[in-house]
Amino acid sequence: MGRRTGAALLGAALACAVLPGVAHADVTDAAVAGELPDTVAINSLWVVVAALLVIFMQAGFAFLEIGFSRAKNAGTVVAKILTNFSIAALAYYAVGFAFAFGNGDIIGTHGFLLRDYGDPQQAFGIMGLSDATIESKWLFQFSFCAVSLAIVWGTTLERIKFGVYIIYAIVFAAFIYPIASHWVFGGGWLQANLGMQDFAGSTAVHLIGATGALAVLLQLGARRGKYGSDGKPRAIPGHSMPLFGLGVLILWLGWFGFNPGSTLNAMDGRFPEVAMVTMLAAASGVLGAILVARWKTGTIDIGMAGNGAIGALVAITAPSGYVEAWAAPVIGLIAGIIVPLGVYAIDRYIDDPVGALTAHGLCGVWGTLACGLFTSPRLAEYNAVGDPGLIYTGSFSQIGVQALGIVVVFSFVFVLSYITFAIIKATYGLRVTAEEEEAGLDISEHGMYGYPEQFIPAPELIGYSPAPGPVPARETPRGATTKEVPV
Repeated sequence: MGRRTGAALLGAALACAVLPGVAHADVTDAAVAGELPDTVAINSLWVVVAALLVIFMQAGFAFLEIGFSRAKNAGTVVAKILTNFSIAALAYYAVGFAFAFGNGDIIGTHGFLLRDYGDPQQAFGIMGLSDATIESKWLFQFSFCAVSLAIVWGTTLERIKFGVYIIYAIVFAAFIYPIASHWVFGGGWLQANLGMQDFAGSTAVHLIGATGALAVLLQLGARRGKYGSDGKPRAIPGHSMPLFGLGVLILWLGWFGFNPGSTLNAMDGRFPEVAMVTMLAAASGVLGAILVARWKTGTIDIGMAGNGAIGALVAITAPSGYVEAWAAPVIGLIAGIIVPLGVYAIDRYIDDPVGALTAHGLCGVWGTLACGLFTSPRLAEYNAVGDPGLIYTGSFSQIGVQALGIVVVFSFVFVLSYITFAIIKATYGLRVTAEEEEAGLDISEHGMYGYPEQFIPAPELIGYSPAPGPVPARETPRGATTKEVPV
């Protein structure tokens, strides 16, 4: 029995080494024979470029979260981003992509390890309108999974155990995200049977991430000192608004891969139109958030300006391929209004340092519903999913489908995520000790500081020069001052 098992394992290992090459041989052979259409290369190039823009959003998340953290918790964000990104890549390659885009109403069944899927235009039917290679489509869709996972963790800054990231990331990237996104835009039952519209993921990416965040926040609790003895929230300022602003701008740039890249096609010329719609919405979101923040607080809040852009970008993600340009500023403006109102309301009860529950959650809901209002007849027909919106038809049917999809996805993700975090809490634990939180996660979880010169006593710092003291000024002409000046 042992010999047979060993032989079987050896055979499986050899098959895994050989079959991926077989799976990709058709494209390679066609290219060598000069039979590969130019559209394959052009569309694949566009999808890869779009994927890289979305991957660059990980830097945006890192800067945004570091900026909103206190200095003693800045370094841990770097390790978290890199670890989760890596876990998502491997899990999505192994099973996630197949679950998300393989054929099937409930769950995909083909394409594990990107092999044994047969004709890619048939196996991954919802993406069959584009002849970009499967590898480019995998890279693009993986980048979405990584973004959705990143949304979960921004809300948990400064008090969660690092190991929780690892455990949940595996479950999320291999199971929760692929199945839920499959229903919405992977050819699953909400999309194929009911006609739910979500061009690039207001629900399929952003609401899924925000829902996972809500599930953990309800069990994790607030940062120490966030709520006073009277129960009222107190501000815990982040240490760097410039880093936060840089993060927002990087995320904004990445969205031009996110939405336009979801065309998976450069040849039909649609992606510039989607890019323009995305830009118009984001600009309106910034202005809407600034105006409401000024009305509520009397100041132009820096954080609200940035989150206004993000909330509007989230909102336009679902309708970006379904609406005409005139609708984009309306969708973005309403999202900008939602952002400060949502953040202020949620902050009374839940400690969400980055405002993700509002920017990705509430604005994700709004963007998904906006399809039911503003989807144009020509784009509904072109995309072959769902019906035109209320403004064009006078019918509430598409809004009803959108609302049902929101409820289904939220319920599925919340229940599975809540159970997962409850198990983690009962076994490994969710949050660090009070002493570790007070010291900061950089030193308690990683044994080093993100900004060592701010926390380590000067005599213990190696390679840092002592702060210069006053030195005599150079000899100056008669009548000029000779007092000491600092260098």
